[in-house]
Amino acid sequence: MARILTFTQAIREAQEIEMERDPNVFLAGEDIAAYGSAFGQTAGLLQKFGPQRVVDLPLSETAITSLGVGAAAVGLRPVIIHDFVDFMGVCMDEVLNQMSKFAWMVGGQTKMPMVIRAQGGGGIGAAAQHSQSLESFFTHMPGIKIVAACTPADIKGLLSAAIRDDNPVIVLEHKGLLAMEGEVPEGEYVLPIGKAHIIKEGTDVTLLSYSQMVHKCVAAAEKLEKEGVRAEVIDLRTLVPWDKETVFESLKKTNRLVVVHEAICQSGFGAELVATVAEEAMDWLDAPIKRVAAPFTHCPFSPPLEAEYIPNEEKIIRAVKEIL
Repeated sequence: MARILTFTQAIREAQEIEMERDPNVFLAGEDIAAYGSAFGQTAGLLQKFGPQRVVDLPLSETAITSLGVGAAAVGLRPVIIHDFVDFMGVCMDEVLNQMSKFAWMVGGQTKMPMVIRAQGGGGIGAAAQHSQSLESFFTHMPGIKIVAACTPADIKGLLSAAIRDDNPVIVLEHKGLLAMEGEVPEGEYVLPIGKAHIIKEGTDVTLLSYSQMVHKCVAAAEKLEKEGVRAEVIDLRTLVPWDKETVFESLKKTNRLVVVHEAICQSGFGAELVATVAEEAMDWLDAPIKRVAAPFTHCPFSPPLEAEYIPNEEKIIRAVKEIL
């Protein structure tokens, strides 16, 4: 049975269920215990599980992530919480040179069952240092799985899958989605990592996206439908590994592709999607591929400038019409 939960409540519920299921699962981060984290996803878990499993740590991304690496190496399942992905640059050595490589460098003699949850994205007037979408930093690192859900049900299912995975997983959560409501199944609910979801079927163009931009794609597709254009909307849900098969099957049908993400266009994850399609699926395309993404500059603080900076449905519609 499904109930209506917010994105934040779905995250909290997934953590609670996995902590009840497996005593090796614990949470660690800044202000996550008594305070319940900056966005409330750990509220009440300290009272239920105690300070050894909901661990408050000093403001040091390096220390927090290092704790997770060490704990995972000896068999625990840490969920490390960084409330702003913007500051994960501070712990990049731990992510790049320890978390991603540890199991590989010892020939699989140990595992690295570690999750990092981090919030990103703009649209809330948080300015250049608290509004970034940095997924391409992590998708370039072998050994890490990356998920980016767009609905409360999906974040519950994918976070549970991430916690159960024996590999390191980074779960990216868009701040603009945290208050979003949606139906969420009760009890244990696990979605497969690496499987995309066709949100809306169509025959004229494929809109490929993830995280909050999926909703912008759906809004654009609904407007296009009124003009006789049927757009297919695919939510990747997982960036590493990403579901090429679902995307390629869609392109066989629509023969056109628009890739949409909030991150800066230059060297963004969309470039990897476009390159793979160009190498492996070019024969199915009848028009050039388009990307809709942020310009090569920092996210402005000014609300009107931020609204112009972040991709919207009008820009998506314009891109579709350019290739029809």
